[in-house]
Amino acid sequence: MEKRGATALRDFASGRRWTFGELAAEAERGSPATGRMFFPQGAGAEFILSVLRGWRQNKVIYPLESGQPEPLVTTPLSKCVHVKSTSATAGTARLVVFTAAQLAADAENIVATMGLRADWPNIGVISLAHSYGFSNLVLPLLLHGIPLVLAPAPLPEIVRRAAENEAAATLAAVPAMWRAWHEAGAIPPNVRLAISAGAPLPLNLEQAVFEKIGLKIHNFLGASECGGIAYDDSPSPRMDAACVGAPMRNVRLTVNGDGCLMVSSRAVAETYWPDASPRLGGGIYQTDDLAELKDGRVFLRGRLGDQINVAGRKISPETIERALLSHPRVRECLVFGTPSRDAERTETIVAVVAGEAAELELKTFLLERLPAWQVPREWQWVKSLPVNGRGKLSRAEWRRRHTTSANV
Repeated sequence: MEKRGATALRDFASGRRWTFGELAAEAERGSPATGRMFFPQGAGAEFILSVLRGWRQNKVIYPLESGQPEPLVTTPLSKCVHVKSTSATAGTARLVVFTAAQLAADAENIVATMGLRADWPNIGVISLAHSYGFSNLVLPLLLHGIPLVLAPAPLPEIVRRAAENEAAATLAAVPAMWRAWHEAGAIPPNVRLAISAGAPLPLNLEQAVFEKIGLKIHNFLGASECGGIAYDDSPSPRMDAACVGAPMRNVRLTVNGDGCLMVSSRAVAETYWPDASPRLGGGIYQTDDLAELKDGRVFLRGRLGDQINVAGRKISPETIERALLSHPRVRECLVFGTPSRDAERTETIVAVVAGEAAELELKTFLLERLPAWQVPREWQWVKSLPVNGRGKLSRAEWRRRHTTSANV
């Protein structure tokens, strides 16, 4: 009750503000909706208000991206209150359903692990509909009283102006945003807590930002199926790009017989919907991330399904990507395998690179760091590697593009 008069939500685009009391009153407005599903959508304040109204009407919340049509889905289990769609970076998206207790547990873990504070409002630039934005921005606002400032777009000037009226702020983003803001010299000077998730945070970007303005970007690993997994809370840049931090509070991590990371916590989703899987349920989620647990930290060694088979020898594309990203003239890269014309070789390693370095230069660079068989044989240069609305690169989509163009 003591927070009813405090600012809860500010929409930079419209200039409107809502106190916590006003948000509570807004949630009571509007006619009851038909059906059991509720579809909050967009990037503005209406998304937040829609979630609140859905909660008050005991609806199942299924957040949608801007412009995404309402899907035809069957009604989930009676005790489930929230539906997420996975990012589909490996192929097909799946629906994941949560109970109220599981959603609340994820928010509690995030607030406790990251140290989110009411006097450091979140600057909202990431998708509210995506698991990352919902758990880091929407739930801390509605369940823990962490204020939120909504920016209409991640453009450097908009982000700077959205944050400038706050004494201090928290900024959660994806690596592509951090790179754009860094290169534009537009990271708000009042950001006290910087978080990056959705894709691996390049070590050279993390170090460059720290050297230039003294801001440590904290790498965060999560998944739609279980919320937060690991968080790098160290005060200075990492020395190993494979390290994604320590387990989140109240999260237990192990590695199974295949070398994949297993997540156990109260925040793990109830099940996939409508087709359940033994990989998810009962408080346990089996990821496809190959991992090593060492000295209280989590080190990712690639993904089980992404491994490239070169004449019977397996290599994770992330290993090659980390080596490439250590080159000063490589901004972004993506590595994957495609079927080789040489049957004995099995797969050919392909590298897609955004940067100024030439092929011979990069091959020579990699030969000093990797065995020769791990050096890509096919190269493609692009101006940038566009990500989807969730800040992710789809290795499956780039592989499909490359294979299609090679067969034309």
